[in-house]
Amino acid sequence: MAFHEAMNEYKKQLKKGDIKEAYNGLIQYFKDLRSHFNNKYPDFLVSSSIYPGYMDLTYFHFFPKSLKPRKLKIVILFIHDTFRFEVWLAGNNKKVQNEYLNLFTESNWNKYHIASTTKGVDSILDHILIDNPDFRELDTLTIKVEQGTLKFIEDIETFLSKQ
Repeated sequence: MAFHEAMNEYKKQLKKGDIKEAYNGLIQYFKDLRSHFNNKYPDFLVSSSIYPGYMDLTYFHFFPKSLKPRKLKIVILFIHDTFRFEVWLAGNNKKVQNEYLNLFTESNWNKYHIASTTKGVDSILDHILIDNPDFRELDTLTIKVEQGTLKFIEDIETFLSKQ
């Protein structure tokens, strides 16, 4: 499809209103989810905003107290194409990312998916929290995201404590 044809379709879809409503709802949900983590977990240094994305991914990140000294952060994302929530372990920079990617790879740890490279990838580890989420019960969705994220962090902390 040519760019101008795609833009015509985009215009049609925006006039219908569904895409605009869904995207605005998703952004508001992410703002609320970020606030939830910020308020409930004062030991987490939660980012001051969300990254709304370009209809590819939407996310926010935070530094759990246990991971901050290691320059590691947790990222909660919604991947638009696959329509799912994921949680990632990421580094402050590529040097940190490479260091921990090597640590997890060399240990043959297989609890979560380990990135195969740092080129063009921001995660060290990633995990699908919820595939095809139900947005009818946002409180239930938040609990599922929260529980999955806390388990992810706990597993990483346990692994790192043994290294």
